[in-house]
Amino acid sequence: MSDTEASLFAALRETVSGLAGRTPLPDYDETILLASGRLGSGSEWESFAANFEAASGRPMETTADLATFLKEGGHLRGYCDPLLREKVGSVLQTAGLEVSYEYDRERYDDFAFGITRASGVVAETGTVVLNDHETSDRLAALTPWVHVAVLSEEAPVHRTLSDAIRAFGDCPNVIWVTGPSKTADVEGILIEGVHGPGEQICLRL
Repeated sequence: MSDTEASLFAALRETVSGLAGRTPLPDYDETILLASGRLGSGSEWESFAANFEAASGRPMETTADLATFLKEGGHLRGYCDPLLREKVGSVLQTAGLEVSYEYDRERYDDFAFGITRASGVVAETGTVVLNDHETSDRLAALTPWVHVAVLSEEAPVHRTLSDAIRAFGDCPNVIWVTGPSKTADVEGILIEGVHGPGEQICLRL
């Protein structure tokens, strides 16, 4: 988070802290909202992967598969979170891809792919969760044609959407990613990749 963003959120917190009271969040019956049919008999990761694929996402479990996909698609230059350099970035560089560990926001068109950390995934909906605490650069997750969300061993695989919401904590910004960007606001025709990445990958390490 930049100094400007931090100052803005600090000012907002100070403003609302003086309120006499806050309206409590509404209670709701989670069983009514649960799409139990989307949770298979396998592991939560398997349920996530199936639902993610149904939303045109691409679950992967090896950096070799990722390197092959990027090279075959002509996505040869991109950004990688510096904290993923050893496990992901260096592997892609060895495979012949050009990887930058700094995201130049003035040259966003130069990056065919962006690799950031996932804060978790949701099995029920096939959703990747990105928050500002783990995402090294939000724009790097939104502007490249290919976005790769890396799910570490420590990152949670939430069973339900309600579980994921409870795990938000104090993060000021959370992005839900259920497959690539989609819109159908022109004549009801579904188009992917207009308002965000056209290819969404979740790489489980």
